[in-house]
Amino acid sequence: MGRIFCIGETVFDIIFQGTQPVAGKAGGSMLNSAVSMGRMDLPVYFISEYGNDPLGQHIDNFLKNNGVDTRFVYRFATSKTSIALAFLDEKRNASYAFYKDLPQERLAITTPTFTPSDYVLFGSYYAINNEIRRKILELVTHARQAGATIIYDPNFRKAHLHELPQLFPMIIENMQLASLVKASDEDLQMIFQTNNLLESYQTIEKYCAHLIYTQSSNDVIFKNNSKQVSVPVPTITPTSTIGAGDSFSAGVLYYLFTHGLGHNDLAELDETTIQQLLQTGIDFATDVCLSYDNYISEDFARKYKDANH
Repeated sequence: MGRIFCIGETVFDIIFQGTQPVAGKAGGSMLNSAVSMGRMDLPVYFISEYGNDPLGQHIDNFLKNNGVDTRFVYRFATSKTSIALAFLDEKRNASYAFYKDLPQERLAITTPTFTPSDYVLFGSYYAINNEIRRKILELVTHARQAGATIIYDPNFRKAHLHELPQLFPMIIENMQLASLVKASDEDLQMIFQTNNLLESYQTIEKYCAHLIYTQSSNDVIFKNNSKQVSVPVPTITPTSTIGAGDSFSAGVLYYLFTHGLGHNDLAELDETTIQQLLQTGIDFATDVCLSYDNYISEDFARKYKDANH
């Protein structure tokens, strides 16, 4: 039986509409993905770190209550769980201010014993942070060597653009380890100065053969060296886009996992299967945009499971 491992940062998001806080949610890109998959009853494990303080305990309880296994989370006692203030603009996109007090010892966990039937999702700044890079590389390399399916989402923020010369080699290394890169047009424009799908794929295919290319409210596209498949995104009025991309990734993994599709199958997927794969991601992301939650709703999860069984 395969498992899904999400490797990423943990923060507590305090969400602002204007100057008014409107919600507080456990957050972090891979945490958001993990909760969406946990609500779909997938065997998901979170690899991260947060404090033994009350906020860390609240997050730990929340994860466990939503089906996420936290045995590979490093709980530190000498510092506090990180907080992020998320300020929504008129399009309901967020800008962030982070408040962190992290310990000197980071991510001090035992590396899981990965298998060929496992899946790993990793990305964001956490995956290219020098303070924990050695451990991230150890985890993902072990998964790759074991034959696991690996999805990398660079999720690159403008705030780190000034660091790109130092971060770029790690982004490339992550792509080389991945079975599939899922990235937005904005990510790839900032990282590679590419302006469209073709330019982006021609750059990425040197490192990873399979790309899912998202474009905010425009079509999502799957591209490899033999196929290009697009699926439109519905027009909605979002409440918050925080967690939309993360839950898109969760939908992609849900489809791959429940259909028993791994890295060896990606090159052979037919157009109908790719459309269903992308549509599942879009369905998950759309639901997240309709609330202040960073993950699919329990009601959506229940209805989706009922409709697909």
